[in-house]
Order: sequence, then C-alpha cells, then structure tokens
Amino acid sequence: MFLVGLTGGIAAGKSTVAEHWERLGAAHVDADELARRVVSSGTPAAAEIRSAFGDHVFDSAGNLDRAAMAAVVFAEPGKRKELEAIVHPAIQAAARAEIDRLSGTLPAAALVVYSIPLLVETASQLPFDAVVTVEAPRDKQIERMVKSRGWTQEDAARRIDAQATPIERAARADHILSSNQELGLLLHDAEQLYHLLATEAQRKAATIGLAEGR
Repeated sequence: MFLVGLTGGIAAGKSTVAEHWERLGAAHVDADELARRVVSSGTPAAAEIRSAFGDHVFDSAGNLDRAAMAAVVFAEPGKRKELEAIVHPAIQAAARAEIDRLSGTLPAAALVVYSIPLLVETASQLPFDAVVTVEAPRDKQIERMVKSRGWTQEDAARRIDAQATPIERAARADHILSSNQELGLLLHDAEQLYHLLATEAQRKAATIGLAEGR
C-alpha cells in the first residue's frame, strides 16, 4: 500500500482532487467523514463534548450541532483547543484503524489517499509515503466560502486563520497543486500527479516484494 496524505487550506480544492483520484482508482479515507463519525450520538467523544461544552451544542436528536459548536470555538481560541484535544485523538485512531484495514485487504501497489485538512496542525504520525497540499490564494478561498457556504467574509477569514499557513503546509509537502486555475487544468495537474504517485507505489511494492523474496 502507498499512503498519500492530501491536505490544503479550507476551500482550496482538496475534495475536488480526492474525488478525481477516486475516479482514477485510489482508495479514499476522508478525515471530515471520520470527524462526523467519531462525534455522532452515543460515542465517547460526543459525551466528552457534552460534558465540556453543554447541551446547547447538540440538537434535539443528540447529534452535534456543528454550527453552534463552530460559533463557540471560533469566538474563543481556548475553546477550540479544548475541542481539538477531544476530537483529534479520536479521528486519528479511526483513521489508523481504517488505513490498517485497507492495508490488509488491498494489493501491495494500491494507492490510498487520506484527505486531512489539519495534517500539519495535528502533527499526524501516520506513515505517509507522500504528502500533497492543494493551495489557492486567500481571496479565492474567501470568495468560494462566501459563495458556496453562505458565510460572511469575516467568518471565512477566521476559518483560514485557524489553520496552518500555506508556507507551513508547503514545508511538510512533497508535492503542491495549485487550484488558482480553471477546473480542467487543476484536474489535469492532479491526474498527472496521480500517475506519478501510482508509479512510485508500483516501485515500492516491487522493492518490498524483492526484499521478501517474492
């Protein structure tokens, strides 16, 4: 298995790249989906959040009200750190379990993409074979969030400021994709990189096979 960490700023285009790579044959593990799963009703993380933040951040069905939670944590940085201390370990444990499961079922040369917005911030210890970041100019990120999510420019800016900087992500990455271009050009660049990574995956699998005497 060849594990790729896919990160990038909010509204930079990570999901677009991940979905395209899935169409090309990659297995995809989505940190956002895991985040929703680990705080669903009845989970240990949900119970910790309720204890720390109160009932008002949950809806009537017992599910986390993400908008209410966001209003709390983006108003007070200390609250965001408190939430992250609960949620991030649960996400990392779920990600490791899913990646271990895939490792045991997929071919040796399979490409597995773990899309994780906060790869740098969480100092993920997963054994990535490559890290890719998708980047866009700040004004483009804000424009996309205002248009697609209905947030104010101020809310969008706060979300960006809560993440690692492009320079910090670039320092961790092996490859950088720019989404500051037409969609077709981004998909072309993503596909070219996918084939490069797939070649590296084949090479890694062959090397392991030789070492094991296959």
